Amino acid sequence: MRRLALLFLTLVLLIPAAPALAAGTFTNPLNGSADPTLTYVNGNYYLATTLGDRIGIWKSPTLAGLASAGEHTVWRDSDPSRNQQMWAPGLYRFGQRWYVYYTASNGVDANHRTYVIESDGDDPLGPYHFKARIADHGEYAIDGEPFVHNGQMYFAWSGPGRGMGGPAQIYLQRMDTPWSTTGSRMALPASGGCTEVREGAVGLRGSGRLFLVYSTCDTGKPDYQLWMKSIADGADPLVAGNWVQHAGPVFWRNDAAGVFGPGHNGFFKSPDGTEDWIVYHGKTTSAYTYAGRTTRAQKITWNGDGTPNLGRPYALGTALTPPSGDPDNPSTAWSAIVDNTTEGRFTASANWGVSSYSVQRHGADYRFADPVSAGDAAWYRFAIPETGTYRVDAWWPSLSGYSTKAPYVIVTASGNQTVNVDQRFNGGSWRTLGTFTLTAGDENKVAVSRWTNGTGLVIADAVRITRV
Repeated sequence: MRRLALLFLTLVLLIPAAPALAAGTFTNPLNGSADPTLTYVNGNYYLATTLGDRIGIWKSPTLAGLASAGEHTVWRDSDPSRNQQMWAPGLYRFGQRWYVYYTASNGVDANHRTYVIESDGDDPLGPYHFKARIADHGEYAIDGEPFVHNGQMYFAWSGPGRGMGGPAQIYLQRMDTPWSTTGSRMALPASGGCTEVREGAVGLRGSGRLFLVYSTCDTGKPDYQLWMKSIADGADPLVAGNWVQHAGPVFWRNDAAGVFGPGHNGFFKSPDGTEDWIVYHGKTTSAYTYAGRTTRAQKITWNGDGTPNLGRPYALGTALTPPSGDPDNPSTAWSAIVDNTTEGRFTASANWGVSSYSVQRHGADYRFADPVSAGDAAWYRFAIPETGTYRVDAWWPSLSGYSTKAPYVIVTASGNQTVNVDQRFNGGSWRTLGTFTLTAGDENKVAVSRWTNGTGLVIADAVRITRV
């Protein structure tokens, strides 16, 4: 009901050449299809959208460049039971592999299930191999994507619910690997203004909370829109009562801008890690049609109460400033990086070994140590120019044998603050530990401690501090 068989044969996948832009701007759309996922890693943006009969990824060093980039077809399936009506790819990295979660069928809509492919190495462009059918409960299932909460992976997808025949219910289930679920599924009640659809749920990490943003109403309708639930850090996502339902839509049609049906979104960080962005599809007609949906992106902000402010969708052709740190918008804020090899800036005892095993490392190598109940931290020294507010980011390679609870200690103006990180996940890129008030001076500002009750090797790789 949210998509029709064969509708993708009518999609226009090539975007006409855009007019000349002012320096340091870009315009939407970025791609001629729907259901986007976008990430930035190792100097490039990677975008995937619904193509119907294959998985394709677009790559560009600039956000604007995605509109003219060529498609890299990374997966075609010879199995007729799952190589048609392929929808909604979700691109994620866990450990040293990339995973694409997607929906497919044998050409019969009712037979849609969720699947995952795995990269052979640490490259978003693959090659990929088929890994598994995931979260299969013997019924219609679409739009499956993982999220991480309390260091544990969970899978969210949409399927029949509440006595309806379409994808009206969000389900959650614990994951034991990036390609499998375990235990019982949980039906998550979710408001939405319309009754027929709850789909495309994706996680957004906030301060002390995880936000689950999902689409409601039929994607062919102009009122397709985004709603949101959230859960506090430390709470169990499989207990429905732990979730807070936020009232009303958080992203919806903008008639004045000619944008209808905005939804099925993803989130990504700017290249310098200072900004959060939304990627989504929308269309320019209020007619009930699946045609004409295109991929767009724009910056989001955060409200004073810690909730995300997704803003309103912009009209196509509006000149927008690229993400901070994009080559078309270089970052101007003070920032410094200390790697474990930075001379005079990193110190660690001989108990910390040296490894270059993981390709997710920052620089030539990284340090590792067993957890102990003693103070033997690895320290990062920074020359903070003036007392003020700074964002602290960390980089670590992730592997299953690395620390489940690595303590990062930040020396702030009000005392030491500890942020625990599960280093089994989300490696190979900058991850924000938080924003802190730091005092001016050239001194040790961040430590990675071995003193933890977690299991696995504690990793010390690189730390970045940026003035905000």
